[in-house]
Amino acid sequence: MKVIKTSGLSKTFDGGVEAVRGVDISVEPGEIVGFLGPNGAGKTTTMRMLTTLLRPTSGTATVAGHDLLGAAKKVRERIGYVSQSGGILPSTPVGGELELQGMLYGLSRAESAAKVKEVLARLELAGLESRLGAALSGGQRRRFDIAFALPHDPALLFLDEPTTGLDPQSRANLWDHIRALRAEKGMTVFLTTHYLDEADALCDRLLIIDHGRIVAEGTPAELKSGGRTLDDVFLDITGRSLREEAGV
Repeated sequence: MKVIKTSGLSKTFDGGVEAVRGVDISVEPGEIVGFLGPNGAGKTTTMRMLTTLLRPTSGTATVAGHDLLGAAKKVRERIGYVSQSGGILPSTPVGGELELQGMLYGLSRAESAAKVKEVLARLELAGLESRLGAALSGGQRRRFDIAFALPHDPALLFLDEPTTGLDPQSRANLWDHIRALRAEKGMTVFLTTHYLDEADALCDRLLIIDHGRIVAEGTPAELKSGGRTLDDVFLDITGRSLREEAGV
């Protein structure tokens, strides 16, 4: 069974803006899939639909084994989502916030505390439970963002530009943690990124969206056939003109 399967998924906003135009996506269990595209191409809108944050205008989708429209609550129970901006409160101890997150997913206080301990050890964050959000480094903050998505053991993890603003060492460290989640937990990961070297190094398969449509897909090696770099491929497909409709 596919972890993500969409057919003709579309979103038109008020005013007739077609942000996503009939997207077909298929993701296998355990894949790490990169979702690439210029600003305004439809990445964020697609991810918001797949995570139940935005209702599609048309089309169908199953996510983590459940119908996106008919069983949105079941979808939310089976996925984790890390937004671009994260959700850590600057003046609150992060350990307490994590335990609360686990209880919101139905765990008892004891179960949540045990799960938080496991997650923090996995992400090299043990000992930082009492730290305020504002006192974390950039790399620590991003790993805590991911920790917030894991207490309920999701089958599918959505990451929206997970390494933006991180230094090379922190980025490489986060890549290792993402790979470990797949290797040790069998987790499927669907991520957006503007770092093409990241997509090349981390992802099993890539989807490129432009003007609301999937315009290319394949493994990094397949897309780079002929001796091209992934940057060459991306620019050949999407062009070099800057886009004004960022954030769609």
